[in-house]
Amino acid sequence: MAIWAIVPAAGVGSRLGGPVPKQYLPLLGRTVVERSIDCLLAIPGVKRVVVAIGAHDVYWQKLPYAQHPRVTVVTGGSERQSSVLNALRSIHAEAKSEDWVLVHDAVRPCVKSEDIVNLIDRVKDDEVGGLLASLMDNTVKRAARSECAVRVAETLDRAQLYNALTPQMFRIEKLFSALSEAAEQSAPITDEASAMERMGWSPLLVEGCKTNIKITHSSDLLLAEAILNNLQRLDD
Repeated sequence: MAIWAIVPAAGVGSRLGGPVPKQYLPLLGRTVVERSIDCLLAIPGVKRVVVAIGAHDVYWQKLPYAQHPRVTVVTGGSERQSSVLNALRSIHAEAKSEDWVLVHDAVRPCVKSEDIVNLIDRVKDDEVGGLLASLMDNTVKRAARSECAVRVAETLDRAQLYNALTPQMFRIEKLFSALSEAAEQSAPITDEASAMERMGWSPLLVEGCKTNIKITHSSDLLLAEAILNNLQRLDD
């Protein structure tokens, strides 16, 4: 079973602000994206990591991973699905249609290796594929908006609600078809699982650790530092 990995890293991180995209911000002596790639290369069986960067990216070539034999780069798009599609096209000639691909956010540097291994083990015999996810802890409200206020419309049953994490793991050909059709129909796609859902497929949810955070705001960097320091202490 061949496993490929894709890291969409073409975003500019507008919500975090600042001149440097969040995937290139420093995190314990390295960049966020390097630490995210570390997580994938540490997994046995991952053949290659394809990183999709922005067309005007001036940061990637300065990183050691730009010269790594198991890491290649493609030009990403303005949307996540475009970046993943370009990465899939780059491996299409070499990969087999039944090969698997792990898609992992460039700004999730705290995913545990054992969670990725568990995802692979749980999904490898599944017809659809799946993703890491965590049960929601907080009470969740659906909002009703009016011209002057936002009010609660209802309280949702959180026992049925999960936070979608990454990596997400699907067969290369199925994911390519799902993302291509979504792009042709200009359908909004927030992650790879949502593209698969549009095709009528139901991805498997594999519970992952809640410390697999996505760096979105500046405070998330401090939290990521604490998480990684704690993981390092446990390894020692």
